[in-house]
Amino acid sequence: MLTAARLGAAALSAALLTGLAAGPALADSPAPTPAAVPDGLYGKSDPTYDGVWRQSLALTALTAAKVTPADSAVGWLTGQQCEDGGWPSYRAAGAACDPKTEDSNATAVAVQALVALGGHQEAVDKGVGWLKANQNADGSWAYNPGSPGDADSTGLAVNALFAAKTDPAGVAKAGRSAFDGLALFQLGCTAPADQRGAFAYQTDPAGGALTPNALASAQAALAASGGHLPVAGTVHADAAPKALACADAPAAQGSSASSAPVSHAESGEAVGAYLTAQLAAGGDHLTLTTPGAAPTPDYTATAWAALALSQSGHPQQAAGAVDWLGKEGATWSKGGTDAGATATLLLVAQAAHRDTAALTGQLTALGPAPKATDASATATATAPAKKKDGGIGQYWLIGVGLLIGVGGGLLLSLQRKRNTHL
Repeated sequence: MLTAARLGAAALSAALLTGLAAGPALADSPAPTPAAVPDGLYGKSDPTYDGVWRQSLALTALTAAKVTPADSAVGWLTGQQCEDGGWPSYRAAGAACDPKTEDSNATAVAVQALVALGGHQEAVDKGVGWLKANQNADGSWAYNPGSPGDADSTGLAVNALFAAKTDPAGVAKAGRSAFDGLALFQLGCTAPADQRGAFAYQTDPAGGALTPNALASAQAALAASGGHLPVAGTVHADAAPKALACADAPAAQGSSASSAPVSHAESGEAVGAYLTAQLAAGGDHLTLTTPGAAPTPDYTATAWAALALSQSGHPQQAAGAVDWLGKEGATWSKGGTDAGATATLLLVAQAAHRDTAALTGQLTALGPAPKATDASATATATAPAKKKDGGIGQYWLIGVGLLIGVGGGLLLSLQRKRNTHL
């Protein structure tokens, strides 16, 4: 399923590539005709596989930047929702909803966008209802309902629940909560020490083994830390993320879903420690590895790692990744023309409290003209503090000067009166 390439999950992408290589009938099939980009949608590329995803990220990031999106932009996203509450990756205008094409990732980010926008409670409630209805019996979520769960999709669903103020601990199937579902994919104390705290994309169907995955770890980390989009980045911890506490026992050569799960209380710090180590080892970025291809920087995973570390109160550990994205992110966003990447970079800059003016301008230009922008907020974020103080100082000096002038005049008048009586 090509939608997985949008999400960048290395394990699933590798499986897809293998499947495509083994199926000559698929290779010989003509490529689908790109869908026309509808009015109101951010970005100009084919929206078939990422329309709802990029629109949701764009609306979330711009709302956090005090930009009021156009009605057509918001209306396009709400119009993509199906009657049962779910969202597909993209639905052409006038096309009927097909439950088989609705997916948890699109639904999760759409819910977060509508919460950020405000005023869409009915759509939010329906989206949360869809997520509850399509939770797997083990507590996890799959990309498409009816498939085995994965860490990325489960993490995104938990993000949406947090955004909608719905306690994930109370969202359960067959007695397994959303937190239980997320814990299925986290490597614990039976894993090698340098893998503990990481998340696998999925469990190995053959033996249940868990293999660390960069994007799965980064996206699940935001959920494990109790966060959602947009990340405020207002919590600061003095210490680095705390690694998983394990007894001094020899680690197995792998971890399995049958080993003791990492507790929810330890999960966020444990994956934060893993991501911090991976970022340091990789030169401030995470790496995408696929069979038969050279390792490449994983921009998506790096961005989500920075968001997760900012959420969990570790901005110092996120700073290197934020700096790296600031220098290298233009390659990912294609110079600010890829709406999904540009929106994600803006969300990272916001979480890290960096300058957001350029990214806000780039993203705004990729969609319909906004209803309003908060120029004062932009000016405050970009103008040097001394200018703001300087303006106040000038008025203060003028006021003091006027008072001195008035006082001096009164004293001179009194002195003259005294002289006339001498």
